[in-house]
Amino acid sequence: MFRRMGDAVVRHPVWTIVAWLIAAVAIAATAPSLPSSSDESSFLPKSYESIKAADLQEKAFPSAFTPSAIALFQRADGGKLTVADKRDVTRITEELGAKKIDEVQKVVEGQPSQDGRYTMTLVQMDSRNAGQPKQADAAKVLRDDVKALARGTDLQVKLGGSAAQALDQQDSSKRGEALIGIGTFVIILVTLLIIFRAPILAILPLILIGVVAVIANGLIAYATKLFDLQANSSISSILIVVLFGVGTDYFLFLMFRYRERLRAGDEPKQAMVNAVARVGEAIASAAGAVIIAFLALALSTLGFLKQMGPALAIAVSVTLIAGLTLIPAVVSLIGPRIFWPSKSWRKEPSDARFAALGRAVQRRPALTAALSGLVLVALSLGTLGYKATFDLASGSMPKTKESMVVQDEMGKAYSAGAAAPTDVYLSSKDGRPLDTSAFASYAQKLGAVDGVASARMTQTNKEGTTADFTVTLKYEASTDKALQAVGKVRSVAHREAPDGTQALVGGMSSIYKDIQAAVNHDYRTVFPVAAALIMIILGLLLRSVVAPWYLIASVGLGFGATLGATVWIFQDAQGHPGLMFMLPVIMYLFVVAIGTDYNILMIARLREEAREGRDPREAAGMALRHAGPTVAAAGFILAATFATMMLAGNSLLTEMGFAVSFGIAIAAFVMAMFFTPSLTALIGHAAWWPGHADRATAPPADSGRTGGTPVRDTAGRHK
Repeated sequence: MFRRMGDAVVRHPVWTIVAWLIAAVAIAATAPSLPSSSDESSFLPKSYESIKAADLQEKAFPSAFTPSAIALFQRADGGKLTVADKRDVTRITEELGAKKIDEVQKVVEGQPSQDGRYTMTLVQMDSRNAGQPKQADAAKVLRDDVKALARGTDLQVKLGGSAAQALDQQDSSKRGEALIGIGTFVIILVTLLIIFRAPILAILPLILIGVVAVIANGLIAYATKLFDLQANSSISSILIVVLFGVGTDYFLFLMFRYRERLRAGDEPKQAMVNAVARVGEAIASAAGAVIIAFLALALSTLGFLKQMGPALAIAVSVTLIAGLTLIPAVVSLIGPRIFWPSKSWRKEPSDARFAALGRAVQRRPALTAALSGLVLVALSLGTLGYKATFDLASGSMPKTKESMVVQDEMGKAYSAGAAAPTDVYLSSKDGRPLDTSAFASYAQKLGAVDGVASARMTQTNKEGTTADFTVTLKYEASTDKALQAVGKVRSVAHREAPDGTQALVGGMSSIYKDIQAAVNHDYRTVFPVAAALIMIILGLLLRSVVAPWYLIASVGLGFGATLGATVWIFQDAQGHPGLMFMLPVIMYLFVVAIGTDYNILMIARLREEAREGRDPREAAGMALRHAGPTVAAAGFILAATFATMMLAGNSLLTEMGFAVSFGIAIAAFVMAMFFTPSLTALIGHAAWWPGHADRATAPPADSGRTGGTPVRDTAGRHK
């Protein structure tokens, strides 16, 4: 199949390129634009208690005051607020409300802090648009206006709250995307120049993947709109890296094999046909593993991950098709001139380092497997200290952003949970008015819960069928202690609810608690489903029942090593309270799926060498000699491109960038180069049971000077 595909593309390269360009223009011109949400409650399905509580609040208290933005005032000299300062705050609050800013429904003055150094102005916005760009725009106007109104006073004012966080997150995301894009471009360009010393070859993948990116982004926009998926600003940063990193991987897989076929004496166009025929199955299987792993995210209960899975699967699918059609078409038109001005492509270096590594694996496979396995196990020990943090807003931007400064200062000036109180909604089951005489006792029981600073009944709806009890926790909403406290609040609220009533607990800590439960569900669902589907792909590719088991086990060890190293660096060395909650899921999928890419490339080459009549150990050595440079180059580029995410300046992308780049480095330089080939050499022919995929076959039609394995001279050197 891949030979026929390669032959068709090489015979009609111009039509192939024109078809891609037409598709890019058409999709870019018609694709819908996507709003991005940073409202964490929108990531959860409606079956969770925090979402039910939010829906009840909308119905029972449609005009309830829930601030979307908080203007925090303090004196410029840091002293206590004077009477004149408080008058200025009152004036600013009134004038801000009179401006009738779009999305702003109400502006009221808040309570001063106990130490008298801070006070607030609270701004309510339309809750239906929480986290949407229009509220970020409103926050920008609010921030500018409130600072303008405070000029000429002794007051200093900063804007925080969810709307301001959405604005800061948006700005941070744009800066991060720019840095990631530039970093990715430079790394790919410089690395390819060093490897091939050919400027055309170095620039070409960036141009071609740019075309692929246009099509992929358009298709993602269509899919997101069609299936009503949740968009998020962090996904675009990840997409840049996936498209350019994975696209460059597939480009390298093809170019190394194309160069090998030219060295073997193939005519240039036939060399490309043979390259697609030989490496096409490995690329398709590798991409299939990545696509399947990403699609497994559709089983997630979190909207953020649900959208990320199909988006990344679409990106990799388009990249795969380009790798088997667009890239061969363009390269076949250029021919060997793509390697200009270098002439090293004409012959294989006689002192290749990878040949020496291959001989070492061939001679001592047991020692190689033991040492590489020991490295993976040792690093995996760090997973025992893993903790999660659930504050996506603060994880998505630097701590120096204004909204994050407000959050920190409010935690010190007020009760840490005051910025995001917990609400317990007590409702009548039969629609009759609640017995108000039970309110005081119920509030007292809620207030007695460990971790609660205060609890009081604040309002009832007009019918008297629902009461709102405001519970202020002692801890900031996203901390482990707050999550433990809100869990206890839920237990007491449900257990102590008066007869004929039911209680629902809402607020940010409740949302974080449900996100924690959702992530735990995803661990139990997404991980095994992705692993099982990847094993099926490996089984179909290798025609073996045995090999997929130790290949997926080695990748699992790579995941453990990656998570362990990330815990040690960020939690232990840098003192982070925990890693971002979705990191293990994303890490698992990237490391397992992309790690499998390199295993597939190496094991497919090992099988090819075995089919030439070599014993298992020699086949492993030759596979490392020929596929090692490809894996090393692809692994370095992909790891380095993911590392550019650390330039974004926020903890989410910094942790993700390190974890995935480290995981890919482990997959390429430990698993694929040493652990997998040495294990396969040790297991021998049994690795391919019940098939005989490694048995010698008659030389294919393209062997010798027109394909197959390079012709050997009497000394065993490749010509």
